[in-house]
Amino acid sequence: MINKVNKNVQRRKRHLRVRKNIFGTKTCPRLNIYRSTSHIYAQVINDENGTTLCSASTLSKELIETLKGKTKSEQAFAVGELIGKEAVKKGIKAVVFDRGGYLYTGRVLQVAEGARKAGLEF
Repeated sequence: MINKVNKNVQRRKRHLRVRKNIFGTKTCPRLNIYRSTSHIYAQVINDENGTTLCSASTLSKELIETLKGKTKSEQAFAVGELIGKEAVKKGIKAVVFDRGGYLYTGRVLQVAEGARKAGLEF
């Protein structure tokens, strides 16, 4: 019998391997991405304290009405803009981008571009 490769297990291994080297501090927190089949989530995290400084997703109250009828990529771009605006409001200008083991393409790329457009540097 052929064993099917579990892509989520492979993604978790990649994420743990990358997380050995990525660490968010107070001056340069970590921008983490989680992508499910229907939604995308972004958090700015200070790993020194283990606290989430700000977060955004396709389920955010600010976005939920404006996202209707848009593609997943357009929704991801809007989430990136929102997380960028919230981070800049809190005085965060530079972050370390943690793509969560996902390939840097599609929705993950759109979140990054939206955050850059809102003023975050990485």
